[in-house]
Amino acid sequence: MSTSYDVINPATEEIVKNVPHLDIEQTDAVIAKAAKAFDTWRHIAPGERARLLRSFSQVVTDHREELAQLEITNAGHTRSNALWEADNVANVLMYYAASPERLFGKQIPVPGGVDITFKEPIGVVGIIVPWNFPMPIAGWGFAPALAGGNTVVLKPAEYTPLTAIRLAELALLAGIPESVFNVLPGKGSVVGNRFVTHPLVRKIAFTGSTSVGKSIMAGCADQIKRVTLELGGKSSNIIFADADIAKAASGAPGAVFDNAGQDCCARSRILVQRTAFDAFMEHFEVAVKKFRVEDPNLATADMGPLISKKQFDVVESYLDEEIAFTGTAPTGPGYWMAPTVLLPKNTNSKSWREEIFGPVVSVLTFEDEADAIAMANEGEYGLSGSIWSRDVGRALRMSRAVETGALSINSNSSVRFWTPFGGFKQSGLGRGLGPDALDSYTELKNVFISND
Repeated sequence: MSTSYDVINPATEEIVKNVPHLDIEQTDAVIAKAAKAFDTWRHIAPGERARLLRSFSQVVTDHREELAQLEITNAGHTRSNALWEADNVANVLMYYAASPERLFGKQIPVPGGVDITFKEPIGVVGIIVPWNFPMPIAGWGFAPALAGGNTVVLKPAEYTPLTAIRLAELALLAGIPESVFNVLPGKGSVVGNRFVTHPLVRKIAFTGSTSVGKSIMAGCADQIKRVTLELGGKSSNIIFADADIAKAASGAPGAVFDNAGQDCCARSRILVQRTAFDAFMEHFEVAVKKFRVEDPNLATADMGPLISKKQFDVVESYLDEEIAFTGTAPTGPGYWMAPTVLLPKNTNSKSWREEIFGPVVSVLTFEDEADAIAMANEGEYGLSGSIWSRDVGRALRMSRAVETGALSINSNSSVRFWTPFGGFKQSGLGRGLGPDALDSYTELKNVFISND
């Protein structure tokens, strides 16, 4: 029997909507329909599939305000973030709308005939989306999957299903055929696990915690099921003494406290060259105290609440180390927490080693390049990070040495939809976004044609 879940507004703790959850039988029925739809969708002419994706992009743009308000209410995202996220879905769809007509193979010189390659769709793709960025991460999965000729079954997080449900409705409005793009609200242990075990789901794209990602990867092994993973992070913000210290400090709060720190790319480790520490901390304290934590509906909000009481309690458990200073946060209903800057004793400290997923940042000093590299590379994660220096040679040396999938020099930007995104080490497997994502949603077929 199916159950349901009360979606909570994390800024008010009020119930927004009750969302029914699918059971295994209902999940199987949707997967079967998606498999049947694949036989049609994969054979739609590339130009027509491209046109439908452009139509989907335009419909998302037409509903950007509605989608943004859903995300503000459901996930506690600030208004500026939520509007960006709706636009990101439209932009990602438009970017991959160019792909169906450009899924180029190769002609490879061989003796005795002609050798050519094709990029074939995989089949039904299961996409499992986290609660921290429900709307854009969904789009990063379903847009390239659909462009590659696959059909999609998507499970949103229990906390944050509302934008995914609405996007599925908008897909139909845009002309995407029935059962090509399906959203299945439910428990990870039921719907998500069924994606892993069902033989008609040929690939899993999972974004979430490293521990769950490991279990999904293990489950996929039974069927040699294709899998891409975007997992945890403990990214470093490395600031050399020759950097623009004021600029680095003013950008540091947004780099870690955006979305209340619930971001796998959050620069939750700040490494400051020892000779610049006092100057950096002086500027950083001013910036943190200016960081506005308030009603996410307000255009002035820099940060909203944490997603849940459970997450609040997890983050609060890290606040037992020395606190340098904090920002401010509202009181009363809602899962509010002030941005907090910690001064751990060393790199063995809990706050330095573990992904907190909240508005907490740890600051340590380093001596030179070798010291910074060793500190940044310590641990199992390698997703994102920043390097601040006016020395171009140093910036290049550091960017090659730091073991992470996406780095920014004199910037804190991690994600552009036209460039690849993914992690090293236990931060993930495969790449999303950019031109490389299509490789994760197609199989390479080789065909030899004999001259005889």
